[in-house]
Amino acid sequence: MADKRDYYEVLGLQKGASEDEIKKAYRKMARENHPDLHPDKVEECEEKMKEINEAYSVLSDPEKRQRYDQFGHDGMDGAAGFSGFDGFAGGGYGDMGDIFDSLFGNIFGGGGASRANTANAPRRGRDINYGINISFMEACQGKTQELNIAHMETCTACNGTGAEAGTSPEVCPDCRGRGSIKVTQQTPLGAISSTRPCPHCNGKGTIIRTPCQKCRGVGRTKVQKRVSITVPAGIDNGQTLRISGEGDCGINGGPSGNLNVSVTVRPHPLFTREGYDVHCEIPITYAQAVMGDEITVPTIDGNVKFSIPEGTQNGAKHRLKGKGIKFLQQDRRGDQYVKLYIEVPKNLTKKQKDLLKNFEDSLSDKNYAKRQGFFDKLKELFKG
Repeated sequence: MADKRDYYEVLGLQKGASEDEIKKAYRKMARENHPDLHPDKVEECEEKMKEINEAYSVLSDPEKRQRYDQFGHDGMDGAAGFSGFDGFAGGGYGDMGDIFDSLFGNIFGGGGASRANTANAPRRGRDINYGINISFMEACQGKTQELNIAHMETCTACNGTGAEAGTSPEVCPDCRGRGSIKVTQQTPLGAISSTRPCPHCNGKGTIIRTPCQKCRGVGRTKVQKRVSITVPAGIDNGQTLRISGEGDCGINGGPSGNLNVSVTVRPHPLFTREGYDVHCEIPITYAQAVMGDEITVPTIDGNVKFSIPEGTQNGAKHRLKGKGIKFLQQDRRGDQYVKLYIEVPKNLTKKQKDLLKNFEDSLSDKNYAKRQGFFDKLKELFKG
């Protein structure tokens, strides 16, 4: 008994505390340490509550308290007098939860009656999550895709009752269809009555004598189903399509869940996407940049003709209005941006180099506006 804490210390009391002080301290400690309030520390709270209940059972009894005050733990007769709390230590905190519901007005999440009533309440079916992989062009233009999904449907053999054809669920003889039973327990504060889900029918109010062979009494079966989904034009990578009602069927008449389809869009070799705009880069020759030219530009709708302005600089960007991606659920579209970069020729022959040099020699600073401006600024910077 030497490892036990002082009972007064357990309840935060001084020796000589009144009966009313003991009762108030017990209520306070029970509120603070009940496992329902600390789901992440259930085992620790159960041990504390066992200690609190043991201390209260001694200090609230005048005869036991007198013996304890005189002899301490050594004066206690083993575990005698504490058996009333064995259910807390061995049976979890569910039983005590009902007691505290009565004591403290359902501060621990509602009484047993409300828990029992939820057994027959309609519940929404589970959502199902799938993923599809589509091309860049399919995302731009939209498509229809077939999916094979596995979800729960109402059992066709028993129509969801869970009972074998020709039979039906029977009223539970223990709770008479209420789904809950009344239990009276002896506590340090006297007899406490509480309501809890009926253990015979698990709170449903009915029992199935002959379960359906197809669903084994569950009322639902897993079924493979083919679903056609429409991928809208303009869908983007990472977005999710929700197909209402194609998830698992509901329970007790509840609505079905949804089918959530996450979309992955494969990259395109020419196009990139920013919002609803399309971007692409096109190489042009030095001569095309100098003199201008008409080139073919790819778009998501097909090729179009585009005129390169004379004197186009490297990296110049041009907009093709309305050639981008369609906005979801709207009639407008983004734009396409064409970035032109001048590809410098390599592996020139001597003749080509000579021609290029002659051409370069024929030019003056007037032909290079940016170059001339740069050197003018440089001279000004170091002037004097």
